[in-house]
Amino acid sequence: KMIEFIGNNAGLVWHALNENGQMSVKNLKKATKIKAEKDVYAALGWLAKEGKLVFAEEKGEILVSLL
Repeated sequence: KMIEFIGNNAGLVWHALNENGQMSVKNLKKATKIKAEKDVYAALGWLAKEGKLVFAEEKGEILVSLL
């Protein structure tokens, strides 16, 4: 069940990044309506493991985009 939950959130994150381009974790959380920040990070981990993300840091904020 948890794997399915994380996978579904990963899909929401992927679609948000595909539509909007580079986003902060805070804006990803808003765009996907994922309730908990930890769930956003779990989804990011899923997509990162699949080699689909690029991470950057700007002014102490993590920015994420699709590869």
